[in-house]
Amino acid sequence: MLANKKEVVSNDHDTNQLRALGYESNFERTMSKWENFSLGFTYLSPVVGVYTLFAAAFVAGGPPMWWTYILVGLGQLMVCLVFGEIVSQFPISGGLYPWARRLVGKRWAWMAGWVYAWALMCTMAGVATGVAPFLAQLFGAEASPMVNTVIALVLITLSTALNLSGTRWLARVAMFGFICELVGAIVVGIYLLVFARHQPLNILLDTSLVHTEGSYLPAFLASSLAAMFCYYGFEACGDVAEETPDASRMIPKAMRLTIYIGGAAACWVCLAFILSIPDIGAVMSGDDKDPIVTLLKASMGEMGFRAVIVVVLVSFVSCLLSLQAAASRLIFAYARDQMIFGSAFLSTMSPGRHVPANALIMMGAIPALIALSSLWLADAITTIISFAAVGIYISFQMIVFGALLARAKGWRPTGPFTLGRWGRFVNLTGLAYGVSAIINILWPRGAPTDPWYVPWGMLVTTVGVIALGGVYMILARPYERGNAPAGDAHLLANRG
Repeated sequence: MLANKKEVVSNDHDTNQLRALGYESNFERTMSKWENFSLGFTYLSPVVGVYTLFAAAFVAGGPPMWWTYILVGLGQLMVCLVFGEIVSQFPISGGLYPWARRLVGKRWAWMAGWVYAWALMCTMAGVATGVAPFLAQLFGAEASPMVNTVIALVLITLSTALNLSGTRWLARVAMFGFICELVGAIVVGIYLLVFARHQPLNILLDTSLVHTEGSYLPAFLASSLAAMFCYYGFEACGDVAEETPDASRMIPKAMRLTIYIGGAAACWVCLAFILSIPDIGAVMSGDDKDPIVTLLKASMGEMGFRAVIVVVLVSFVSCLLSLQAAASRLIFAYARDQMIFGSAFLSTMSPGRHVPANALIMMGAIPALIALSSLWLADAITTIISFAAVGIYISFQMIVFGALLARAKGWRPTGPFTLGRWGRFVNLTGLAYGVSAIINILWPRGAPTDPWYVPWGMLVTTVGVIALGGVYMILARPYERGNAPAGDAHLLANRG
């Protein structure tokens, strides 16, 4: 009885707080702190990030690439702390878009949401396509563009169906994915380090295995791209703010837990892989193109390898589910403020499930089309999906920079979570890290024999997405629609 009374009081507080921010919500607040955290964790998905990009990062930087997971984690923690201050004051569904709207204004918010939406959709297509070879291998099928595409489309359809089932199912699947992924990472790491270790710990400082013509730094920076792909997802905790009780307090905690636990899991698994590689020279030379498969089969046998692949599959599917949930809430937030075509349609809530059903379907259809295009545009789809990481980082930094602009106008975070006098320093540190990361991701890299789009494709795609959004924003002026509050963060602080 007491617990129910506390829940009612909490929900009343959340409803009044949201109403004071200018919104009424039809979402169900049934997602606990740990379920909210699990959504961010499975979106970040250390297993997906490490398994997908380990080989490329290891060839680029050798064993010292492990340290990039520590450094990138610290940088993203600064961004996470800034986000925590913002969501604590503005616990509104859609995350980055409403935060940018309140910190800076409508135009800034529209562009931040545009870049973030395309990054999420490309990430969804990349995750669904990336898991396909694992699934094909598990069932003894031969991976091919057609098989991979069909599997990707089936997974996106399954994710859409699960998300349409409601917040409770989303929370349960995310929690199940989190438990499977974390336990799997811990168990695999312990097994490899105890029974299959081949390398000494000081190999993590050995740069001699990477053949460079000068400084090792460029190789180290190139290898950091894998870690950068691993450390976003904490913002998804804020995307479902209106589905989480006591969101102003719970979501900043869930965000930080995502960085702490997700980062630790990624570091642990990566360390186990590095120290368990039997022949580093074969990996560096390219003779062993998939060192994870090689070492897992050698140390665990076929059955053990298949068990690990099942955990990887669960991680990919739960990651896909969390990505789509975040993307749908973003589109819903856009539509609720009448900032996108078809706003009435996309802001419709399912009366029984209390989820933005039409936005969810849209966020399944577009990633499916991106995945489908890989049948004809193999090189282009790789470039498009590569945009995902830099798009996330650009949209993140639009929020971090927006927070700095709001502070300059007098904004003082008034939510339960604030950084106090450290706020500006953390804000500046997060901005410096984020801008450096964007430059590093976009830096043209490739062999002299590669076609031009290999080193420059990501930059061209990024400029194209931003330019297309800018042209649409100028011609259609979507930001002129709707009357939701905008650019008022500093005014709210002054009122307080």
